[in-house]
Amino acid sequence: MVQKVSEIVGISPQSFAKAAENAVAEAGKTIRGMKWARISDLEMELDGSKVKTYRTTVRIYFDVER
Repeated sequence: MVQKVSEIVGISPQSFAKAAENAVAEAGKTIRGMKWARISDLEMELDGSKVKTYRTTVRIYFDVER
């Protein structure tokens, strides 16, 4: 088996978890056979001292079709 990795950035005004879910949901629209996901980065966009948006960089692992 051979797998490929695609890196996707998810964004949410609610939480890191929701940002990661958004990334996986969006990737699922065009990637078949997704097997694993790994969050590699967590970032927050700030508005002064308040969090405006949460960003997660998610690596999606999926099988290469032959």
